[in-house]
Amino acid sequence: MEIVVLDYGSGNVRSAVRALEKVGSALDSHEVSIRLTADRAAAVAADGLVVPGVGAFAACMAGLGRVDAAGILAERLADARPVLGICVGMQVLFADGIEHGVHTDGLGLLPGRVQPLRAPVVPHMGWNTVTPPAGSVLFEGIEPGTRFYFVHSYAVPAPDPASPYLATLTEHGDRFVAAAEHGVLSATQFHPEKSGAAGQALLRNWIRSVAARLAGPHPPQASPPARSHPASNENIPAEQGES
Repeated sequence: MEIVVLDYGSGNVRSAVRALEKVGSALDSHEVSIRLTADRAAAVAADGLVVPGVGAFAACMAGLGRVDAAGILAERLADARPVLGICVGMQVLFADGIEHGVHTDGLGLLPGRVQPLRAPVVPHMGWNTVTPPAGSVLFEGIEPGTRFYFVHSYAVPAPDPASPYLATLTEHGDRFVAAAEHGVLSATQFHPEKSGAAGQALLRNWIRSVAARLAGPHPPQASPPARSHPASNENIPAEQGES
């Protein structure tokens, strides 16, 4: 089983690769290879694709544009091939973003807008608990009260209950989306690769879900909407990125 980490110039790719390698090597039931590449064909064909991201929404969208991420994801989702976005790699999946008053279109695979956090302290930097919905695959078996590591100043507000995707929520000032799951499309605002044992458990769940799709018939997947105009006590990691 091959997992590709999309290399489009984002700053946290190496930490994502290392975390995935650590989790993959511990899965006795599956042989997992992790590949960092910008190659389009490899990104389309991989069993699982991870889209990391740190920094500004607009800069990440520009980098993704240079490797045709919109086309890559469109082909993968059409073929029901799993995708995991991390931090700004989650934000860009939404319709658009507003940073410093500048509007930038996102990939439009999930409904919602990335906007400034309204909180007493910004950026939001540290460990937070999250509230997953029933039916979450990413958080299966992860105890309530488990904390994950966040570094960001922008977020997607908590969606309407009728939203087409499963939203895991947390709170820093306003309530916002900590993770999203929609068919084979999954994403986290927090950094699983910096969240110690909790993040490893989440990545393990995702890799196992990729393996499960390879092993048997695929369940029907809802299509993404049309594009629109107490757990880890590890030290906070030194490598940090934000949006």
